[in-house]
Amino acid sequence: MGLLFVLLFWAGAGCVLAAVGSAILGLTTYLLTRKLRSGRRRAIVAAVLLPPTCLVWAAVMFVFQAVVNEGLLNRDLGAGDTWHAPLPNGYQVLMIDVTDQGWVYNPKSQKDSIVVTREDSVSGVRELEVADRYILGGTDSKAFEQLGKGKGQVDGYFILDTDIGKRTEFQSYDSLRQNALQIGIDPHLQPINDVYSKYRFSWFDVFAGLVFILPPIAAVVLLGVWIVRIRRRREMTSLAS
Repeated sequence: MGLLFVLLFWAGAGCVLAAVGSAILGLTTYLLTRKLRSGRRRAIVAAVLLPPTCLVWAAVMFVFQAVVNEGLLNRDLGAGDTWHAPLPNGYQVLMIDVTDQGWVYNPKSQKDSIVVTREDSVSGVRELEVADRYILGGTDSKAFEQLGKGKGQVDGYFILDTDIGKRTEFQSYDSLRQNALQIGIDPHLQPINDVYSKYRFSWFDVFAGLVFILPPIAAVVLLGVWIVRIRRRREMTSLAS
């Protein structure tokens, strides 16, 4: 339901912005082409239709990137209340409803869509670090009790060896650090959302963003060029007469 509400909200906001944009562009084109005949009507119609066309383009691009991110890249679609991204060796980081705690797990060992805590998965993760084959983190044993309250603390730590799917737990940060140093890692844990952001965005998001924004910008530029040509045509006609 969260995703549905988000989509409905942005669809409504997009329709309002498209209507306002149509009014502004249509009126601007009307004023700039006053007393002109040749091509004026088509320019005004194009100006009015441009914002709704851009809205449709935005919807198409959202669906396109959502299919690619979810279906091919194992990343969330960029909307809703679930965020996930791939980590090294096929592991995933997942957050639901909130972005201050979540799960680290191996999708291959999970049979259903619900993540179950196993030897190669951890819940209630608040801090995280990826170091080659190892995933280090800090957990909150009462994470679900504090869900959505903005409260919580790290009261446990772990080192997960993704090569063999084995998790070792520690009661203190000092114990975590001592064991991490033994395998050549100087731990620097970060909030789980920071690690998620590092692995969530890829070259495809840059590509999708450019494809999303460049055509509408080009369309606005072409509309401006069209209006300038109409005005110049009138000026040349006036000089000739």
